[in-house]
Amino acid sequence: MKLYSRLQVVLVSALTVLIAFVIAGLAGFLTLPGRANGADAAEADSSPEWEITLTQLAEPEAGAEDLRYSSDEEQNIEIYRRFNGAVVNVTSINLSYNWFFDPVQQEGTGSGSIIDQEGRVLTNYHVIKGAEKLLATLADGTEYEAEVVGIDPENDLAIIQFDPQGRELTTVPFGSSENLRVGQKVLAIGNPFALERTLTTGIVSGLGRPVKTDDGWVIKETIQTDASINPGNSGGPLLNSRGEMIGINTAILSPSGGSVGVGFAVPADTALRIIPDLVQFGEVRRGWIDIVPVQLFPQLVRYARLPVEQGILVSEVTAGGGADAAGIQGGDPGRAVRTGRSVIYMGGDIIVEVDGQPVRTIVDLYSALEDNKPSERVDVEVVRGKSRKTLSVVLSERRPER
Repeated sequence: MKLYSRLQVVLVSALTVLIAFVIAGLAGFLTLPGRANGADAAEADSSPEWEITLTQLAEPEAGAEDLRYSSDEEQNIEIYRRFNGAVVNVTSINLSYNWFFDPVQQEGTGSGSIIDQEGRVLTNYHVIKGAEKLLATLADGTEYEAEVVGIDPENDLAIIQFDPQGRELTTVPFGSSENLRVGQKVLAIGNPFALERTLTTGIVSGLGRPVKTDDGWVIKETIQTDASINPGNSGGPLLNSRGEMIGINTAILSPSGGSVGVGFAVPADTALRIIPDLVQFGEVRRGWIDIVPVQLFPQLVRYARLPVEQGILVSEVTAGGGADAAGIQGGDPGRAVRTGRSVIYMGGDIIVEVDGQPVRTIVDLYSALEDNKPSERVDVEVVRGKSRKTLSVVLSERRPER
């Protein structure tokens, strides 16, 4: 019984001590900085108070200029405000058939710039290529059916048109791409991933970049930019800091399919040169030398022991054409060489230069004649045997199809 009483006393004492420790611990835990009493008050007052301070933007005084934005930001905001309404969402609709031969509607989207009050829209050819139906959606959501006015696959440009039904349209003004400089600020507006009228900014990263289109054409003088361009931006405007269109966003260089800061735009000067033809004729009227051209390749050079390794062999000359009248000579039918399904007549002139521009490939020949119209005259330098001759040729009209 005495042992039991002693154990009781020990347990009660231990429990009392434990309760005292718990109370002391809670009292220390609940004592917050700035609320201590007595001797601890001075120490508590010197402790930092963990408060979050939010930095407030100063409100401008009445009548004062709003200083919330930098001048560069204000410029971006103003350009977007003025011209985003001129950028339309272009939807191309095609019908395909599934395994059960049921018709399935497929849609593709891109961008375009309204260029006049008649509802003409400048966009990329690849945006509207093969479309059975086109829709142009304006900034306010109004949707119009559009028709193709003209196409230029070589520069990946096209004009489509919708009927504005008398409403006043916001248009994009043209600037010049002639005097652009690397480092110059640019802005791009478009509809990437169907996110309508998205603005991105950057600089001109490079000039005169050749870009190959999906159809095999080479656009020789594109503008490279780091302004973010993604699928859906195609056909939208690339603007300078004055809000003028200096390019048409066309392509990106991306292993992943997304923007990595390397985009390309067709120069505005190219568009300005071809738009009149697209509106009037539905295509670009380009000058051409009436020949059947063959680009030289190593095996042919070795086989025929040609005097040059690069250039355009004239296999045939169109009778009565400008090349024939200028004295350009074609190959000899008696010296025919078959390559696959083609026949090359050897012994003709080799074109190496047009109006001072070196011609090494078929692409070079197209590029040299890019700015020339039918009936214009060009100087063509040819290699004939061991000599060179310069002949003046009146151009005919080249059809868009190669």
